Amino acid sequence: MGKPNQVVVITGAAQRIGAEISRTFHKQGYDIAIHYNTSEYDAKKLAQELNNARTNSAAVFRAELGDTLEIRSMVASILAWREKIGVLINNASSFYPSSFEGSTEQDWDILVNSNLKGAYFLCQSIAPRLEKNGSIISINDIYSLKPLQGYSIYCIAKAGNRMLTKALAKELAPNIRVNGIAPGLIIWPTNSKQMTNRIKQQIIKTIPLQRKGSIKDIALTALFLAMSSTYITGQTITVDGGSSI
Repeated sequence: MGKPNQVVVITGAAQRIGAEISRTFHKQGYDIAIHYNTSEYDAKKLAQELNNARTNSAAVFRAELGDTLEIRSMVASILAWREKIGVLINNASSFYPSSFEGSTEQDWDILVNSNLKGAYFLCQSIAPRLEKNGSIISINDIYSLKPLQGYSIYCIAKAGNRMLTKALAKELAPNIRVNGIAPGLIIWPTNSKQMTNRIKQQIIKTIPLQRKGSIKDIALTALFLAMSSTYITGQTITVDGGSSI
């Protein structure tokens, strides 16, 4: 079990991987600071679910992670709710195509803000208040090492996020460990309705384990990095069924 009342801050926690990480840590005794930007309904619904399971164990906090003022305001609100933070998980991410020829400055800002800038400045705000032996975990991507055609800005931002993990592991040692998780195919993209089952099966065949992963795979890896990996820092663990081999 996690330490009583130890807090984990999870960005983009209202849905999908973030929500699963929230539930997984909550079951281990952590209190959950649920960050959201636009998914207010889902965030509040998740908080109610967790609070029904354990009273006053979850709260929601809104911030646009591209705005450093909003980041600092959110951190202040979290610290007013709980005095100390044990774990920060940078999960929030925008993901959509951005061809090199057609990308705009707005695309750059959206993708870099959510995947890199927000994580950096949130770490900067929270690190001084992390408990000793605290942990920072960033959800990265296998495409931080190999580019995905048509997603240049996203890949650039995730590559920066991977280096963020290494750089902060040195900056914040020895009291804070900083690691990352690079998922492979976990959730079909939002535009996957355009994919036929045949195309999906072709993609699955490229994965040595012959299946896509689950959001639980990512949540359990995050839990391992937070609770059990006391001698691991500066590393990004790939969870992709072997597809990056």
